Amino acid sequence: MAEDTQQAAQIAWGRGGTPVSTRFDDPYFSLEDGLAETAHVFLDGNALPARFRPGFHIAELGFGTGLNMLAALRLWRESGQEGRLRYTSFEAFPMDAPDMRRALAAFPDLAPVAAPLLAAWEQGETWIVTPDLLAEIVIGDARATLPRWTGKADAWFLDGFAPAKNPELWEPALMAEVGRHTAAGGTVATYTAAGEVRRALEAAGFAVTRVPGYGRKRHMTTGRMEAS
Repeated sequence: MAEDTQQAAQIAWGRGGTPVSTRFDDPYFSLEDGLAETAHVFLDGNALPARFRPGFHIAELGFGTGLNMLAALRLWRESGQEGRLRYTSFEAFPMDAPDMRRALAAFPDLAPVAAPLLAAWEQGETWIVTPDLLAEIVIGDARATLPRWTGKADAWFLDGFAPAKNPELWEPALMAEVGRHTAAGGTVATYTAAGEVRRALEAAGFAVTRVPGYGRKRHMTTGRMEAS
């Protein structure tokens, strides 16, 4: 039975100051260019900003440094959207505020977007509310917390550590919950093209496509929720 007790992230610092999870022996973002990876995998992979609309809701497995949320919010602003972008992220091992600040310092162009997140995180807050963002970071094991969530996402960012190292975040039962919490016509994107992940997403109701990945990753996965 999954538990949603909180444990802090365990961080080491790799090449170029990239944060690496010592628990999973996996970096938090690409060693080449984490922001470009986010744009390719999660933004382009969910056809954003073209699909943005008022009240658009992104959900995520694996908040990590917050980089994906910040990139999405910047795109929301740059594409001239009105109102608040809604964002819900599920994170089992939250990063300490000093580590998050250090990690995001690698992306100085995001500093204005990151400031409210960092200020809230340093105060131990898990809600970030600004004039154009309504975000909640749900702390705990997603296998326990996602089934209790009452929302539905228009787009999912699946950004857990590699399936071979963090299989719990890719289990078929959890992918089924992702499907259950996806709005009609909603989409999903992830950097992995692992067969077991694609099959689990298909079983959850997504029409799954393998597409070119970022950098050294030949392939990644996208999907759209099929009509019931």
